[in-house]
Amino acid sequence: MVPSLQTVGHILVTALAIIPFAFADLTTTIDPSSNWGTWEGWGTSLAWWAATFGTRDDLADIFFTTQTTNLNGVSLPGLGFNIARYNAGASSWNSINGTSMVVSPKMIPSRQIEGFWIDWASTSPSSASWNWSADSAQRAMLSKARSRGANILELFSNSPMWWMCNNHNPSGSDDGSSDNLQSWNYQSHAVYMATVAKYFADHWSTTFTSVDPFNEPSANWWNGKTGTQEGCHFDVSTQATVLNYLRAELDSRGLSSTVISASDESYYDQAAKTLQNLGSTALGKIARVNVHGYQYGSGRRDSVRSLATQYSKKLWQSEYGEGDATGRDLASNLLLDLRWLQPTAWVYWQALDGGGWGLVDADNDKKTIGQPTQKYFVLAQFARHVKPGMRILDGGSDYATAAYDAATKKLVIVAVNWGSAQYLNFDLSRFKTAGVNGAVVKRWATQIGASTGKRYVAASDTYIRGTKFWSYFEKEMVQTFEVEGVVL
Repeated sequence: MVPSLQTVGHILVTALAIIPFAFADLTTTIDPSSNWGTWEGWGTSLAWWAATFGTRDDLADIFFTTQTTNLNGVSLPGLGFNIARYNAGASSWNSINGTSMVVSPKMIPSRQIEGFWIDWASTSPSSASWNWSADSAQRAMLSKARSRGANILELFSNSPMWWMCNNHNPSGSDDGSSDNLQSWNYQSHAVYMATVAKYFADHWSTTFTSVDPFNEPSANWWNGKTGTQEGCHFDVSTQATVLNYLRAELDSRGLSSTVISASDESYYDQAAKTLQNLGSTALGKIARVNVHGYQYGSGRRDSVRSLATQYSKKLWQSEYGEGDATGRDLASNLLLDLRWLQPTAWVYWQALDGGGWGLVDADNDKKTIGQPTQKYFVLAQFARHVKPGMRILDGGSDYATAAYDAATKKLVIVAVNWGSAQYLNFDLSRFKTAGVNGAVVKRWATQIGASTGKRYVAASDTYIRGTKFWSYFEKEMVQTFEVEGVVL
C-alpha cells in the first residue's frame, strides 16, 4: 500500500526530531569545569522611586517576590529580587549655625533625598541632633522588601550631607570635578554613614550587609550649578581617607560584620584606575568592589574582574540603567557583564522611571505609574531563574550564560538570538551526566521589543537528545531553559 502524504510527513518529522543538529544553526558548549562565583542575587536601588512609591505593596510584590501580581491591569511575574540598596540622603531644609542648603536651579525634586542629620551643635559628632523621621517612604519599601525575603541590604550615599560640602550644595562642586567634601568633614561623613547603619540595626531591626560611602566619585558631572540630583566628586586620595575612617566608625559601633563596598564608579575603566591607586591600606578596608555599568558596551570589564581577583575582593555590578525600553540594551550588557565582569550580583538602578529607564514606566514627580516596559520581562528571564546559591558557569559564547544548582542538580541556561530566526543548539557533552535522554527541558520565551504577547511565556517544551538539546529562536528573542538531572 502506498503511504499517504500525511503519513510520509509524520515519518519525516519524527525522524528529524531525533537527529541531533537537524536544525541547529549555532552551537554553544557549556563548561562544567568553570566556576565564575556563587550567585548572591538580583536587586534594585530604592532611591529615587521608593521615596515616592515606597508604601505600595503591589510594587514590593512585583520586585521582591516571584508571585504573579496585577499592576494597572497587567499580570506581572515577580522578579524575585533579594537585594535592596538604601540611599542615605544628603538634603535637609533647616538652617544650621545660620547657614542653609544651596539647591541647584535644575534639581529634580524627586531626586533630592532628605537625610537624617539635621543639626551639628559642635565639633563632636556625639552632640549632633538627629531627625529619624526622614524619608519614611524609602524606609517603608526597605521594610517591605525585607518581609518578602530580601536578605542583602546595602546603605549607600550619593553625597555627604549638604553642610559637609564646600558650597553647601549636595549636587556637587561648582566646577563639577573637584572635591566637594570639606577636608575637616572627612571623618564626619564616615560618622554619618556609620550612625545611620547603627540606628537602623538598633531601632528598626535592619542590619545592612554593606555600606558604600560614595557614588561615582571620579565623575566630573557632579556640578552644583547644573546638577539634577545629589552627587559628589571625591579624588582617590580622599576616598582612601574616608574609607579608613568608615571602618573605624563601624567597628566602634559594634558593626564589625558590616562590610565596606566601594567605590561605585560609573565606568569600568574608572573602577580599574581607582582600584590601582587607592593604596593597600584603604584596599584592606574594602570587602567588595562595586561598579556601575554606564560604560555599556565599552570599557575593560575583564580588567576590573582581574583586579578584584588579585585583591581577593567580591565584585558586584551595583548599578545599571539606560533609556532603552525594549530590553535590547539590557540583555546585551547583562550578558557582557556575566561573561567578562563576572559579578556575583547585579542591581538595576531605577525600577520605576520614565523615558525608558524604568522597568515600569512612571513619573516620580507627578506620582503616576504606567505600564511595564519590555525590559521588565527581559530581566525576568534572568532574575527568576538564576537564583542565589547557584554556581555561575561559562556558557560557551557571548549570547548565553549558565548557572548550576548542585542541591537540585538543575542547570539553567539563558540565551539571546541576535541574528535572523534560527535554531540554537546547547551542547552538554562535557558534563558527567547531561540530564536524561528524552527528558523534558522546560523553557520560557521573551521577545525583545514586543509591546504585546511574547513578554514572558512558558513555551512548549524541548527535549534532551543524547547530550544536547536545541530550540528555535525568533530574531532578538530571549529564552531560558531549566535542565534537570545534570551532574557536573
